[in-house]
Amino acid sequence: MDNTKIRNYQIVSAIFVCILGTLLHFTYQFFGENNFVASFSAVNESVWEHLKLLFFPMLLTTIIGYFCIEKNAPNFLCSKTLGIITSMLFIIIFFYTYTEIIGKSILLIDIASFFVAVILGEYLAYKLMISNLNCNNIIAIIILTIILICFVVFTYFPLKIEIFRDPVTSKYGITKNIE
Repeated sequence: MDNTKIRNYQIVSAIFVCILGTLLHFTYQFFGENNFVASFSAVNESVWEHLKLLFFPMLLTTIIGYFCIEKNAPNFLCSKTLGIITSMLFIIIFFYTYTEIIGKSILLIDIASFFVAVILGEYLAYKLMISNLNCNNIIAIIILTIILICFVVFTYFPLKIEIFRDPVTSKYGITKNIE
């Protein structure tokens, strides 16, 4: 196993996720509130929509890395899946914990937590890749597919629960009519 190649890929992956995730915050508006772009871009300021900014770039680096790194780390897919889940859970837990403690959301803390979540997820994935983790790629694929479907479906049909509520407008999901 070539740990240097894996480590370097994870570093590049983290940088890529940070950059693309930041850009995805603005793509829905930039592309004129396009319904297709809404599937993988934030359509409002809810926590759920911000999780897309992490999930889709990490999914992309997982797909690319599967073809570039998998031979060096047979547990690549499972490791990346666990990294993605950990990153998403960090954002959810951190956001709701700190906003409950101080009573409000602070943009700078939200942005910093995104970057911390990316680094945490990519680091965990790296550590798992160089470990003896034994896993089933089919289960990882199923989990990633379910998460992907949830992001798309809940963009258009969000549940009326807090994670889907836009704190700015108090609305859920896309606020314009879907054509």
